[in-house]
Amino acid sequence: MAKNGGYRMDIRHLEYFLEVARNQSFTKAAERLYITQPTISKTIRNMEEEWGVTLFHRQGKRIELTDAGKIMYQQAQQMVDSFQRVSAELEDLMNLKRGHLRIGLPPMVGSSFFPEVIGQFHRDYPKITIQLFEDGAKKVEADVESGKTDIGVAVLPVNEDVFHYYSFLKEKLNLLVHPSHRLADREHVHLNELADEAFVLFREDFTLHDRIIRECISAGFEPRVVYESSQWDLISGMVAANLGIALLPETICKEIDSSRVTILPLDNPAIPWQLGMIWRKDRYLSFAVREWISFTRSLLGEDE
Repeated sequence: MAKNGGYRMDIRHLEYFLEVARNQSFTKAAERLYITQPTISKTIRNMEEEWGVTLFHRQGKRIELTDAGKIMYQQAQQMVDSFQRVSAELEDLMNLKRGHLRIGLPPMVGSSFFPEVIGQFHRDYPKITIQLFEDGAKKVEADVESGKTDIGVAVLPVNEDVFHYYSFLKEKLNLLVHPSHRLADREHVHLNELADEAFVLFREDFTLHDRIIRECISAGFEPRVVYESSQWDLISGMVAANLGIALLPETICKEIDSSRVTILPLDNPAIPWQLGMIWRKDRYLSFAVREWISFTRSLLGEDE
């Protein structure tokens, strides 16, 4: 096995490797880590030379783990988790009330709930820094499970064997149509009445994407999806341009200009939307994470 005497691997290099593996891209990993692509490429190359193995198959811009890479991924994840746990426990022991929080937030809920929450938390805990990861709820859930983030907001239900959680919002989806739409003057709409409509949905990495499609199929039809987006304001804008209909949570609907779209209750069936704060069951919770859970639980309330 080849050895490179001038190279010493540290925990940062393992984190670089894990990020490349998760994103299947050197470019995306570099963007996530706020470092240059040559830096991350050199680190992976040095790791491969040190261990005498190839960690990634490179096929144009797409890469995937080799068998050796898969073994390294499992071990690297355990080592990074252990390092972070030791750091957090030592930090708690020193009782400095400082730390770092990595929070996953779906873009749909981040702007509605969390600027004020984060501001109040920062005033109470000025030595705790916060790093936000904005992704769809599916990705948020996966990142909390993998340890990439400490805690996140997800659409419930989640796997209770893996996560602890508390619910802080429970509501329903509303229907958005153009003011000239045939259903615009109705008091409420049944889901099966939308069988022939063009739908504007969130992207596949959003939990609502799958949930809406599943509910439509249960109602007897498969929705015809004409546009997908990660931004609720763009979705409502497409409805306002009469490009299709959309289903959005009540909280988001309050932010929408009702002069441009008509918002209607949806029933038979109503589609629930429940948000919860989630964290891994089997991970040590740092002071920062424990305080965030306690603080947000008190501030946001708990919806059973």
